[in-house]
Amino acid sequence: MSAQEAQGHLISPEMPAMFDGMKLAAVATVLYVIVRLLNLKSPTAPPDLTYQDTPLNRFLLKSCPLLTKDYIPPLLWGKSGHLQTALYGKMGRVNSPHPHGQRKYLPMPDGATATFDLFEPLADHLTGNDVTMVICPGIGNHSEKHYVRTFVDYSQRQGYRCAVLNHLGALPNIELTSPRMFTYGCTWEFSAMVSHIKKTFPESQIVVVGFSLGGNIVCKYLGENRANQERVLCCVSLCQGYSALRAQETFFQWDQCRRFYNFLMADNMKKIILAHRRSLFTGSSSKMTDADLGHLFTATSLTQIDDNIMRKFHGYRSLKEYYEMESCVHYIHNVDVPLLLVNSADDPLVHDSLLTIPRTLAEKKQNTVFALTLHGGHLGFFEGAVLFPQPLTWMDKVIVEYANTICQWEKRKQPCGGAQGEEAECSEDSS
Repeated sequence: MSAQEAQGHLISPEMPAMFDGMKLAAVATVLYVIVRLLNLKSPTAPPDLTYQDTPLNRFLLKSCPLLTKDYIPPLLWGKSGHLQTALYGKMGRVNSPHPHGQRKYLPMPDGATATFDLFEPLADHLTGNDVTMVICPGIGNHSEKHYVRTFVDYSQRQGYRCAVLNHLGALPNIELTSPRMFTYGCTWEFSAMVSHIKKTFPESQIVVVGFSLGGNIVCKYLGENRANQERVLCCVSLCQGYSALRAQETFFQWDQCRRFYNFLMADNMKKIILAHRRSLFTGSSSKMTDADLGHLFTATSLTQIDDNIMRKFHGYRSLKEYYEMESCVHYIHNVDVPLLLVNSADDPLVHDSLLTIPRTLAEKKQNTVFALTLHGGHLGFFEGAVLFPQPLTWMDKVIVEYANTICQWEKRKQPCGGAQGEEAECSEDSS
């Protein structure tokens, strides 16, 4: 028997079919993993809304179709909260514009210098009124971030003046003038910016917008002193967690990779702090020690940085006290102006348990609407057909559409006069 004949006898005729089956199984497994990771089987749906039946809210839902129609993310990847979040974190936005503004500097009582960028409107507002959006970005962010630039440019073209806070210490080319930087809930710089806007533009109405950590700051600002709500038309908060104390435990959990995101955000905070090492850790007025600096180098979570560094800027005795005092959950019930709270169910940074806070608030307060989208990630909310996202996101458009609706509501009820309830009825009848 020849060698070829012997080899033919050794290989069973069933072997090729078995190898083909293994290939098919491998391909099927890969496809299954892709479908699961990209969440391709998830349906599209309109936001899940929690609100009370009032004349204003009926007018809002009638005039703000983005809140009642399906949010449709890009088909291939937009249903993954991780990819939405990663794309926002890496790119910010697609083809970001470059709005031109003026940087303003405001001296603070403790020697710090707050900065914000002011952008004038590029068109008349649909109501003909002077309206200014005061905007508070996310953690460590500022007016030069792509998502902020995209939103500002869109708002300018809709007739809004925009004032964007640059978080204290966030701009790499601006030195700190005191041993303090932004924290989770300090409203001092935002308050100084809003006061400057109200004084400089006495006829302007105010729309308040906060992204992520900025959402916590603006809601806390409005709620900690009701006088802060004067001339404020409405407030929009996006993708915030409402309570740092409750969120603390969830950031150490591995579901939705929150522990990994915690590490990445901590690493970014370390870079911001170390960029201002001389201002924060030297000098007679500094509250930091060499031991604090050592703890910073070894920190792998935001909680460790908050405990060893951030809470000390304001003299909090413990991490619990810092989280309690700087979270908007203790102040947001005092907000009486129209309030839109937006979160995404697939946001990998905000645990589902935290969403009982805005949902309960909307069930109890007539001024509050809570919108929970099925997809969108953390500050993603990209839209698009299949693969490539559009420059403008659902988030950009829904903020402006909500603000436009509230502006129209206020303008329509002005000629009616009478008590608040009568104004509401008049506004609804005239729509």
